[in-house]
Amino acid sequence: MKQLFVAFFCIVALLTAMESARADAFQPGTITGRFMLTPQTPMSDGLVYIYNLATGPEPSRDRYWRVPDHFKQLDRDGRFTVQLLEGVYCIGAIKRNGPPLIGPPQKGDMFLLSTDGNGQPRKFTVKSNETVDMGVISGAKPFAPSLDTKGLTAIVGTIRDADGKPEAGVLVFAFPTPTVVGKPLFVSDRSANDGKFVLRVSEGGTYYLKLRSTFGGGPPQAGAILDGNKEQPLHRVTVKTGETTPGVVLTGKRFPGRGREQGITQ
Repeated sequence: MKQLFVAFFCIVALLTAMESARADAFQPGTITGRFMLTPQTPMSDGLVYIYNLATGPEPSRDRYWRVPDHFKQLDRDGRFTVQLLEGVYCIGAIKRNGPPLIGPPQKGDMFLLSTDGNGQPRKFTVKSNETVDMGVISGAKPFAPSLDTKGLTAIVGTIRDADGKPEAGVLVFAFPTPTVVGKPLFVSDRSANDGKFVLRVSEGGTYYLKLRSTFGGGPPQAGAILDGNKEQPLHRVTVKTGETTPGVVLTGKRFPGRGREQGITQ
């Protein structure tokens, strides 16, 4: 009987330890740091972008633009502190040349990705109830968008309205699944005046495209450009690694406002 009680309490202790470990995994850790335009000038009021490597590839400065998992505004000294669940993360920051928009960098924006000595994105491991200080990151450079896709994996096409006229300033998002679940994996630069867009991705595969004139979720505002409602299928495109799939045509519609048109409610 004594041995039975000992075995019972051992099992209870083991289960308690497992529950405690499981609970700890959901306790956030903290990452802090500072972004500088130059060693003397902070990236004041910029946006820090945080990428969880469990949900997608490493971010890139020029090969593709991955949608971040988290973002937060830097303070006037370029500092930030954010709590994250356990995981491995890469971090970058943008200082806008214009309004503080959320999304990929645009021409003239200052962009800075934390990299190692080989120019690869640094990986920061966050653990529960611990703080990671990434230090000071400096040396931001102006972003210069390019339509060149040589050697990259990309999807290229045009965005038009219902009358066939080009739509400028629209983003194309790439989802890994045919349903709009969670966040997209990649996003294009904004479409040019002729409606042309370039959507770069990390590798070949099948992607499902959705367009929108604003970055992020939430109800659309009147005048926003969309491609239909949630029930309409996403545009399916297949691309090979290191190649470009051209000729994709996407049609956008302007959202007139809530309750005014059934076809494009979100």
